[in-house]
Amino acid sequence: MRKSALILAIAPLVCVIAACSGDSQTANTPSTPGSNAAAPATRNRWDSIKSRGQLICGVSGEVPGFSFVRTDGKYSGIDVDVCRAIAAALFDNPDAVEFRNLNSKERFTALQTGEVDVLSRNTTWTLSRDTSVGLEFAPVVFYDGQAIMVRKSSNIKSLADLKDKAICVQTGTTTEQNLADQMRKRGITYKPVVFEDVNVTFATYAEGRCDGITADRSALVSRGTILPKPEDNVILNEVISSEPLAPAVAKGDIRWGDAVKWVVYSLVKAEELGITSQNVGQFATSTDPDIKRFLGTEGNLGEGLGLTNDFAARIIKHVGNYAEVYDRNLGPKTKLNLARGQNQLWSKGGLLYSPPFR
Repeated sequence: MRKSALILAIAPLVCVIAACSGDSQTANTPSTPGSNAAAPATRNRWDSIKSRGQLICGVSGEVPGFSFVRTDGKYSGIDVDVCRAIAAALFDNPDAVEFRNLNSKERFTALQTGEVDVLSRNTTWTLSRDTSVGLEFAPVVFYDGQAIMVRKSSNIKSLADLKDKAICVQTGTTTEQNLADQMRKRGITYKPVVFEDVNVTFATYAEGRCDGITADRSALVSRGTILPKPEDNVILNEVISSEPLAPAVAKGDIRWGDAVKWVVYSLVKAEELGITSQNVGQFATSTDPDIKRFLGTEGNLGEGLGLTNDFAARIIKHVGNYAEVYDRNLGPKTKLNLARGQNQLWSKGGLLYSPPFR
């Protein structure tokens, strides 16, 4: 009895010691959508990144304009520039990034297990991903909507014309569920042709084995440019869902999540203030208190994030503001030529808005 009492007495102490001596990069078994337990993030992700000297960023690598590997082996796109902006804030070096290509099925597991520090992979912010999947989303970097692309020769003009038609769709995405929901709501029967790999999905459509293909409108525009005959395809006008695309980190590490969040806001705030990569040096002597706080020449906002106070200035110097990022990857001088639309600043009728830097 004495021995049993002693064991019971020291058990709580053992538990406390075990918890306190845990590795700074703990990772539980990844949760699945719909489960109650979200996988916790590493407790000190930022410290781990600092000691490594490099950010590990999960991307697609296969969507021109968002994340794409060019013929010279370099990455480009909005999602890529978000990663470069984070690296600029952390290390004053936008190239201190290792990019890892992830498909739609493995992307969340890679983030939950700590294989990547941040996911910047045209990922839609949803309630279930914010809760049961265990993600912590940064601000939206691109407001999108789902659509369907068909061949011009098909004479398909609307969703109703797709009755009993085959539609290619990538599984493991919100796209698959959105399509099912919309067609069910409208009472339209169809034949889903699903694949895990985005390349296979578009290749199957290109081969004529599907009457249409559905994805985010931006992805259809992007991938459409590399189809065998881009001009033979058209995107239907109907938008069947809202798709706010945002970077994400694993839930549980507030400090790291805040740092990523305010890096994204910095891109937007710089555009609001009219600060670009070309003129950021001229603002260094500004007497405007908002600009002084933003660029870190006054106050210590960066310290609260575990960053230097001039972290925003680093970002703008190396990567530019949101308008520069957008124009470089999706703007009128690119092959995609996507109008900014909802992705304009709030002051220009769009949805982009930054909280105050104070």
